Amino acid sequence: MRRWLTLFILPVAVYAASSYTAEKATDHGVEVIRLTDAADDVSVSIVPSIGNRAFEFKVHGKDILYFPPSDIAAFRDSGARQLNGIPFLAPWANRMAEGGFWANGKKYRFNPDLGTLRLDPNDIAIHGMLTASSLWQVIDVGADEHSAHVTSRLQFWKYPDLMANWPFAHEYEMTYTVANGVLEVTTKITNLSAKAMPVVLGFHPYFKLGDVPRSEASVHIPAREHVETDARLVATGELKPVNLPDWVSLKDHTFDDGYTDLAREGDGRARFAVKAGPKEIEVLYGPRYQVAVIYAPPRQPYICFEPMAAITNGANLAHEGKYPALETVAPGDTWQESFWVRPTGF
Repeated sequence: MRRWLTLFILPVAVYAASSYTAEKATDHGVEVIRLTDAADDVSVSIVPSIGNRAFEFKVHGKDILYFPPSDIAAFRDSGARQLNGIPFLAPWANRMAEGGFWANGKKYRFNPDLGTLRLDPNDIAIHGMLTASSLWQVIDVGADEHSAHVTSRLQFWKYPDLMANWPFAHEYEMTYTVANGVLEVTTKITNLSAKAMPVVLGFHPYFKLGDVPRSEASVHIPAREHVETDARLVATGELKPVNLPDWVSLKDHTFDDGYTDLAREGDGRARFAVKAGPKEIEVLYGPRYQVAVIYAPPRQPYICFEPMAAITNGANLAHEGKYPALETVAPGDTWQESFWVRPTGF
């Protein structure tokens, strides 16, 4: 094992303080950032050149992220189309129907010929344009006695093929922080354009409980309303009350559902969780993540707790007067929010 590490994972720079380390390295020839919390035996690996995606989250040597490729280079060489790890969905998450979106009273139509869109089987644009983007630039890596972190930036406004399908000059900063065994993912949008920009982004994290079968797990979903969808899985704007039990067994249930009106704890965060025996993964949403999509399809080993800023197709539904909760970021202003992943019992 030590010889394999020497061959394939080559340190470039290490920032260390106390039990925390932030390391620039190469893994199978791909540049990665590895954040380590030695006291809690946690490490998180991020690949900036493939959507700034976290692809590994090890707790006592056991990975809690679903990442089926044999290694990060194999994933890159496959085209990186598959969702796994913690992909970033932007400028919109899930499906944006009707061939485009409404903003500020105008309809902006998508151009699929540019090759920047992901289309679902119904030819609906899904998950934005950045899930595998190579345009992220690392701007800060460090560690101190409290945490290890990396911040990367994507200057969306520089790229005409992106701007053609989302014509708002803006940029993203994303910071991964590891502290006390917990991963925090913070996203900031800066709107550089002259018009307000809809905030409809999200993440699609894939979790697993080590070697525990998903059928032995249960999930906690702190939501009061279900987001109704049509046959294309596009939200209709209708919300229905839901009364879920405290824990729902995954042995008898699958999910591909959106929820809102989230129950918040005293700190304003909504706590989602999956557990089996002593093993538990909690995902905590900051207040500006208003929506959760829970994805646990049949015959798959993972479950996804997806933090979303808006319901599916939210920009279009807001224009139709069916979604008053849509957030926007004003010209020259910023939008920022975090979610946290806290594993225990591994």
